[in-house]
Amino acid sequence: MGIEDLGKKVGEFVMEQTENAKEALSSEKLESVSDNVVDSAADLANKATGNKFEDQIEDIRASLDEQFGTE
Repeated sequence: MGIEDLGKKVGEFVMEQTENAKEALSSEKLESVSDNVVDSAADLANKATGNKFEDQIEDIRASLDEQFGTE
């Protein structure tokens, strides 16, 4: 196996792993995990503030869900 063949195989491997990572990041399972984390953080913030900032916390929760989620 020559250097060019090895380089080609490495390139193919990297492209395949990149595609696998993209698929994993857009999966329903990840969506569920991100929803749970964001919702739990919002609940904790509401408890800590006695719900004084519930509207602002909901806005932040929604923004984070858009950034990390797929829906």
